[in-house]
Amino acid sequence: MKEVEELIAIFKKNGKPGNLEGMQRYGIRFDKAYGCNIPFLRALAKNYKKNHELALELWKTGIHEAMIMAFLIDDPKKVTAAQAERWLKDVKSWDICDGLCSNLLDKTSFAYEKGLEWTTRDEEFQKRAGFVVITAMAVHDKKLSDDIFIDFLKVIYNNSTDERNFVRKAVNWSLRTIGKRNKNLHSYAVRAAEQIREIDSKTSKWIANDALREFKSETTKRILEMRERKKK
Repeated sequence: MKEVEELIAIFKKNGKPGNLEGMQRYGIRFDKAYGCNIPFLRALAKNYKKNHELALELWKTGIHEAMIMAFLIDDPKKVTAAQAERWLKDVKSWDICDGLCSNLLDKTSFAYEKGLEWTTRDEEFQKRAGFVVITAMAVHDKKLSDDIFIDFLKVIYNNSTDERNFVRKAVNWSLRTIGKRNKNLHSYAVRAAEQIREIDSKTSKWIANDALREFKSETTKRILEMRERKKK
């Protein structure tokens, strides 16, 4: 596809090899990359919005920047569950996992169903993806019922002993985000964190203590008050 070749040429021209070392220091893994930064890629993606076929071809290249562009320009209405599974199996880095889930998959019709399913997977990035999808929904989808997230707190509790870095951080992220969605969920999330803290696990205690610290902060109080005012 001509557009794929054109975009790869743009990546080569604008990439900064010096960025690659920094990416690796932050735990970003890739087979091939040119060192383009995210603001540049987001600006570029605006010229190709909702281009499903181009997104599919870009992803196939395996080039780091092309995969980012793919989830930035794809049309969530055209993404199938089968495509989501194929793409998720290709994920080797936390940034691709998080970007894919929070820019595309969280907007699909099957987001919650697949998110729940992925939290039961053994593979680290697939499990992380489940938590990131639900976290992104908590941020982006204002119409979802609190009950969905109250139920998900049980999933968080059950996975709070997973010691793998990318899983425990996703579990913590999900708990903190749900607890800041509104005042009602805040109270449920605080109770969940207190229950998690009682588990005999260093990972569980880290997840809980970190969340509780944020829940009690003045910043969180201001966020919740602001969101309550917007509801009135």
